[in-house]
Amino acid sequence: MTAEALAGAFRDGTLSARTIVAACLARIARIDGAVNAFTDVLPERAAARAEALDAARARGEPLGPLAGVPFAVKNLFDIAGLPTRAGSTINRARAPASRDAALIRRMEAAGAILVGGLNMGEYAYDFTGENVHDGSTRNPHALGHMSGGSSGGSGGAIGAGLVPIALGSDTNGSIRVPSAFCGCFGLKPTYGRLTRAGSFPFVGSLDHLGPMARSVRDLAISYDAMQGPDPDDPVATTRPAEFTASRLADGLGTLRVAVAGGYFARGGDAEAFEAVATVARALDATREIEIPQAARARAAAYLITAAEGAALHLDRLRTRGQDFDPAVRDRLIAGAMIPAPMVERAQRFRRWYRAAVLDLFREVDVILAPATPCRAPRSGQTTFVLDGVTLPVRANIGVFTQPISFIGLPVVAVPVRLDAGLPLGVQVIAAPWREDVALRIAYHLERAGVARAPVANL
Repeated sequence: MTAEALAGAFRDGTLSARTIVAACLARIARIDGAVNAFTDVLPERAAARAEALDAARARGEPLGPLAGVPFAVKNLFDIAGLPTRAGSTINRARAPASRDAALIRRMEAAGAILVGGLNMGEYAYDFTGENVHDGSTRNPHALGHMSGGSSGGSGGAIGAGLVPIALGSDTNGSIRVPSAFCGCFGLKPTYGRLTRAGSFPFVGSLDHLGPMARSVRDLAISYDAMQGPDPDDPVATTRPAEFTASRLADGLGTLRVAVAGGYFARGGDAEAFEAVATVARALDATREIEIPQAARARAAAYLITAAEGAALHLDRLRTRGQDFDPAVRDRLIAGAMIPAPMVERAQRFRRWYRAAVLDLFREVDVILAPATPCRAPRSGQTTFVLDGVTLPVRANIGVFTQPISFIGLPVVAVPVRLDAGLPLGVQVIAAPWREDVALRIAYHLERAGVARAPVANL
């Protein structure tokens, strides 16, 4: 069931929270051995929370919009009583978190029930969903394929129907890539819209947190529940919450939709571009627009990611280098050696690029682009061929997501299935603070049957 349906069944007394949680935990126990989405399951905590909600309903107390709904979080979120592992083995020696991350607290204030922590790429430096410490999260639609990363556990849990909502993080594409590969909806909000307090960082100037779900309404309801300023995150916006769920059915109206051309129309498989074309036809979008200097934006994003990520991990690299995934360690070491003038130049270009892209939103409201250059590669696959060129998989899955998160734009990833095989994803990109517009487009596509997020047949 969707989160909205579960909350409705709980409110009207059809289902108790205890029944919902028991069913959720039983499904995780039965299925997750194949998917490997969870690293921590919290049956006692979830049962206690369910009992409290059942008692509150019996007393006639007001219930939140997510009352009785199970959810799970990428294990870089602080969970009270657990060390925040962030996909690493090094972090497991940390003291347990003393309290939950801010977004967990906000979800629970809306009535949701945390059932566990989810697998991820080490320190979020990953697009594959593979983890040398906890094993790979497998794609629930084809277990021999990647789930995508670094929020691979979140995508796998949604695609397998283990929870209706999962929280992830997105620095260069880590919500949008697993959403595309695992066939679910994902929201990367505007940079600073959702607080990151109580999460383990990767790249402070690029990190976003956001929800993933099997329906657009679930995505919007959870996003709305998590909005609001937070003095504990220095980049969190002070803008008031701007709710989206009540506006999903407003329709397309006069929204101007364009397809990203140029850089975003090459360097991928034909079916990735056909997914974009399918979405464009459903929206009657015929205009093509070019995002200027997107290739340079991707290069600058790489520089900033490597340099900022390395700065965060310098002490661990010096003292615990052997305990990193070698693929992560070597990129961090390389990042530590990038000359400062190159990083400064990348940041100056970033300011120019942001202004240039924002100018485009004077002409259009939404830009469509592929989420990934191909369907999910096979697990363990190290290279693929794009446009006749053999490239490393890990570095190039985010070719279309990096130039967008680089300047913090809000994006909804919508799953498109052109046939019965693995899903593909399309990015619905909007202007800053216009999550409502991207979600309205996604809702229209879902109602039209173009975007679908079915539970995998396991």
